[in-house]
Amino acid sequence: MISPDPWSRPSVQDLRSVLESIEHHDGSNLRTHERIELNVPAEIKTSRGNTVPAMTREISRFGMGLLHRGSLSLGEVTVKMASESREYCYRVSLEWCVPCENGMFLSGGRFLAKPGVDEQVGE
Repeated sequence: MISPDPWSRPSVQDLRSVLESIEHHDGSNLRTHERIELNVPAEIKTSRGNTVPAMTREISRFGMGLLHRGSLSLGEVTVKMASESREYCYRVSLEWCVPCENGMFLSGGRFLAKPGVDEQVGE
């Protein structure tokens, strides 16, 4: 059962159930750049300084898709992802944000800075 608080941290099971319910397109959604599926925990820091827990959905050389609770304003955000050994931080221009189910939202945007080790945090 999903918490009624729209800003509470969703469980991994909540996120997986939403991701599984999202219809995968069979190529009818023609995209300019190849994307790969990437489902890892992330944090979105808004321009107002709020931190929103999220899950990545996909990533390309030029941008990424996210899943999170609550609507986000479009514009520049910072997305932080961590592996066991490193933490990565990217500046992203959030270009769209739409509701899906259970109070969750899908959003996506393009990278503002070239992703790579120069964007690493915490070394």
